[in-house]
Amino acid sequence: MSHPPLRVYDIMACDVYWDFDGTPLPREQHKFLVSFHPTPGVPTPELVESITARGPGGYEVEFTNQRFTPANTDGHIYDRTLDYYWYMVNLPTGFLAEGEYTIEVRGTDGGVQTRSRRQDAGASRRLVDHYTSRRDALLASFAPSGGEELADVPEVGGLQCSWQTLDRSGGPDAYYIHRLARGSSAREFDTQNLTWWDNIFIQRMRGMPDAGLNRGGVRVGAGLEADTAYAYFVEITDANVQGETNICVFQPHQVFRTPAARGAAVGA
Repeated sequence: MSHPPLRVYDIMACDVYWDFDGTPLPREQHKFLVSFHPTPGVPTPELVESITARGPGGYEVEFTNQRFTPANTDGHIYDRTLDYYWYMVNLPTGFLAEGEYTIEVRGTDGGVQTRSRRQDAGASRRLVDHYTSRRDALLASFAPSGGEELADVPEVGGLQCSWQTLDRSGGPDAYYIHRLARGSSAREFDTQNLTWWDNIFIQRMRGMPDAGLNRGGVRVGAGLEADTAYAYFVEITDANVQGETNICVFQPHQVFRTPAARGAAVGA
């Protein structure tokens, strides 16, 4: 029986500044990522034979064809909102060396696809240096945060989340991605089961060239449940195209709760 072809949408090979609370992992890391076009009727992992990232000096990393979890930080993630898969592997071994990186995907049908990009270490370091020099003020700007209980249970578009952007303190222009899930901590945050996220990469592909640029807030496009803890984190990047990204800064998770009784929307 025929099945949809395995088609790479884009890749990432970039630095990661891992600023999550309560983690023993080092702040300076890097990651490789491959996103695929949807494959209706068959899970994309069934079509993947292997994924290999290669870089300067003979550097090579194999992705594992397994479900990604916070514990293994290596595998596939399913986005149910768009019915597509992406693979990611995080490496806690410092920032990438400057140079060209290539990701090779081999399909179970024998096909091979490759994508490459060049890492700009200077651009990455400039953004991280500005972030770390102003970290306390940036973290204090998040709302809601601190485990606070909202006045009411938000309907779709009823919750406004806001934060300070780097450009407001003389820093570089940057792009901001918001992810929200149930949970009262970073440990409980499930990347595989997001309540909502602000997918600036898809927005850019759909004709919004400035998607996420210096964005200091979002209205959450999902209704929330009563009497539930939620956590969100805001990722800072230097591009809204995966293959152009040099750095991702994962800021600490912000936690809040909804009250037991449902009422009018917050911020409406």
